[in-house]
Amino acid sequence: MRRRIPSIEALVAFEAAARHLSFTRAADALALTQSAICKQIAGLEDYLGVPLFNRIRKRLSLTEAGAAYAREVTAGLDRLERSTLSVMAHRGRRNVLELAVIPTFATRWLIPRLGEFQRCHPGITVNLTTRNRPFVFPESRFDAAIHFGAAVWPGAVVKPLFGEAVVPVCSPHLLVRFPCTAPGDLARLPLLHQAHRHDAWPRWFEAAGVPDADVMQGPRFELFSMLVEAARAQLGVALVPRFLASSEIASGELVVPFDLPLASEMGYYFVYPDLPEVSPALASFAEWLLGEAAAYRESLVAGPALAL
Repeated sequence: MRRRIPSIEALVAFEAAARHLSFTRAADALALTQSAICKQIAGLEDYLGVPLFNRIRKRLSLTEAGAAYAREVTAGLDRLERSTLSVMAHRGRRNVLELAVIPTFATRWLIPRLGEFQRCHPGITVNLTTRNRPFVFPESRFDAAIHFGAAVWPGAVVKPLFGEAVVPVCSPHLLVRFPCTAPGDLARLPLLHQAHRHDAWPRWFEAAGVPDADVMQGPRFELFSMLVEAARAQLGVALVPRFLASSEIASGELVVPFDLPLASEMGYYFVYPDLPEVSPALASFAEWLLGEAAAYRESLVAGPALAL
């Protein structure tokens, strides 16, 4: 079946012109003449049957259709370039894994352990890209993902890694300025919030026996890594998963003023497409990751936990 796709030359010319909003600068970037770029764009617009650019005097702007198409073309060319480089680098062997990960989990837990995987599997390359929400594997370039939430991902195999328990952490210097003798005293300190977990502090205080505390005030941060750094900077008390602040707790940069972990009903999972057969590279990574997660679970010291 003949595919209805414009020529790669036209798409590359369009992507460059859309990025620079200039046919002249696009021509310079591609080492072509301006007339060549104009010809490719005109041919592409004729092929699609819609204008991609507004040409008003000497100013160039994308039409609504052009802006939407530019996003798709850029993403498609990026995927094609990455696939090409992968084939070139590995001589056609499928030893590259594209993994979607949660940002702070990747930087704080996964990456420090990846060296061991590379030593055991030097022929496998693992590329990491941040993704916070589930997606459909056939429509993505990812081979697998690490997901936080419920054990549900349509069309995928879901393997549990470990659960999560959050604890309050802060700089020890903050406690010198604001001494605390009971959990309710933390409500007098600046409270730092994770932007997507609005009810974390209210639940923690309720479980700690302080249900009426006014705890919604305070700055919000997108990532847990930002919360950890904000706590180190003495901006307040953060409620974070213990394992994401383990280094700072071990070094004494952060302390847990009240060791009352709040256990979550959600957890971390490794997910990959539910197919009859997975690649040897994915199978090796899955075996290693699940082993690391099991070792981590065994290393956890049992302690009191506040139930949600």
